[in-house]
Amino acid sequence: MRKPATSTSKVARRPQAKATDALFDAYPAPVKAKLLALRRLIFETAKATRGVGALEETLKWGQPSYLTPETGSGSTVRIDQVKPAADQVAVYFHCQTNLVETFRELYPELSYSGNRAILLDVAGRLPEPALRHCVALALTYHLNKKAT
Repeated sequence: MRKPATSTSKVARRPQAKATDALFDAYPAPVKAKLLALRRLIFETAKATRGVGALEETLKWGQPSYLTPETGSGSTVRIDQVKPAADQVAVYFHCQTNLVETFRELYPELSYSGNRAILLDVAGRLPEPALRHCVALALTYHLNKKAT
């Protein structure tokens, strides 16, 4: 008898899947599409980034949040619509890190909100290479901090 196929994916089960799915469904269609594209980019980046391990999606402060509980390698990344701007979404990072400061130096062409977020227009294209690099830096923040 054959063993059932096992997944080799490095994505943790989503314990709050129904809650996050309901949250995504509550957004207006263009915002939802942009946030789902960001979500996909975050998971793909985590899978492709050495040392990150399984990524967990949960809700923090009512926002879809992505953590590295298996390895503890990174700082939490959150995504959400910018309130009250219906035409912007943001990728949020812990404000007590130097992540956004680093992103500003690397990618001055991006829009930022203080020391906590990258702002993106809902109607615009995602700057994927820059975002992938920023997300990878966030998901390996603690590993990189230990290395210095």
